[in-house]
Amino acid sequence: MPEPRWPVRRQQAGGVLQALVQADINEAVATATTPDIRLIVALAAVHAARPKMIRTMQLDDVDLGNRRITVDGHVRPLDDLTCRAVLDWLDYRRSRWPNTANPHLLITQKTAVELGPAGKLWTTRATRNLTATLERLRVDRQLEEALTHGADPLHLALVFGIDEKTAIRYADSARALLEQTAEHSPSPSGKELGPD
Repeated sequence: MPEPRWPVRRQQAGGVLQALVQADINEAVATATTPDIRLIVALAAVHAARPKMIRTMQLDDVDLGNRRITVDGHVRPLDDLTCRAVLDWLDYRRSRWPNTANPHLLITQKTAVELGPAGKLWTTRATRNLTATLERLRVDRQLEEALTHGADPLHLALVFGIDEKTAIRYADSARALLEQTAEHSPSPSGKELGPD
């Protein structure tokens, strides 16, 4: 069985958010075989964008020159992976629908001749039947940030533009997972630490 990135399982346990195992993340990445799906997965897994946010993003939300992206009104740095996915998608979009006036970043055959966003089912199709759905990738990204940056709710709110209650929930889950890890870590003598 694959090792989790943190000693946790897939579902919430007692209200504590749980990290995905690497095999589930790899499976989601393996579905990203087209420019649109690569961008969708990157937006969820790197920028913690909800599926609705992804569908409604506008071309103006991407500032390639300044390497910034706006996700749900929150400006973030544009990392290399997402930048490459955006560039690949824009090349594909330009060659496939050169005359579209649709202002949305992601468009389909149907929406290329309209002005509305892509549909929910189109956006979520690649990961729909996987453990690592877009929503789980989003949650996992925020939890990973909490685990690697000291479970600080203020940091999470600043990075993702989330409200304080959500940031506190992720920080609390990260603390619980880190405590669980410490309790089950072997001591220098080789014995597990924790309650007798």
